[in-house]
Amino acid sequence: MPKPRRVLALLVTHADQVVPTSMLLRELWGTDLPRTAMTTLQTYIGQLRRTLATAADTDVATVTAQMLRTETGGYELSSAGIDIDLLHFFQLQEAGKAALRAGNDREGILLLREALALWQGPPLVNVEPGPLLEAQVLRLEESRLCTLEQRLVAELRLGEHQALISELVELTTIRPLHESLHAHLMVALYRCGRRSEALAVFHKLRHTLITDLGLEPSGELLRLQHAILTADPALNLTERTIELLQPRAA
Repeated sequence: MPKPRRVLALLVTHADQVVPTSMLLRELWGTDLPRTAMTTLQTYIGQLRRTLATAADTDVATVTAQMLRTETGGYELSSAGIDIDLLHFFQLQEAGKAALRAGNDREGILLLREALALWQGPPLVNVEPGPLLEAQVLRLEESRLCTLEQRLVAELRLGEHQALISELVELTTIRPLHESLHAHLMVALYRCGRRSEALAVFHKLRHTLITDLGLEPSGELLRLQHAILTADPALNLTERTIELLQPRAA
């Protein structure tokens, strides 16, 4: 059921919103719509309603009225009565960010960890995405990475550098061009008395950036390298956020 899966994925990623029929048609067939496109889409919606009815142990009429509704111009998947991990993730993410903004790092870390624990792998891994779902995959991956970085920064503020090193080594291996993740690893290593290894991380990243992209490291990373070389006391402070550690995309 590759195409019904796409329909469901688009509805889930826009839960509690009306997804226009035009979006669903574009996701399924792009701009080359078959003459039977609308009829086929309605067939897929019917299949999804029957599947949801079986999963929820209810009837199709209830699903049609309350869960997967037909609205003017499109369809809406209601989260009422459906446990959608994606919505829980965003709720926990916002709560965690609010706690961090309020200065409650420990509560924020717990909430962000709970949000990240909902992930079981890459988003929509069992769906062959069309053009719109490809954009959703990128959005969700970026949201997960941002949440992860916010948690890492908070944990570094609390002095958890030693516990983070193995995780940061893995993350920088997976994302060899991501500057801020490398910055976090450099700080964690430096705080553990491993200054030479922290500088080695910088030089490896610099080589990768120049080789793959023809770019030098950012000014923030260069300042961090200088701070490590000069043993800047600011690197040892865990009570406040260091500007160099703010989440930033590569």
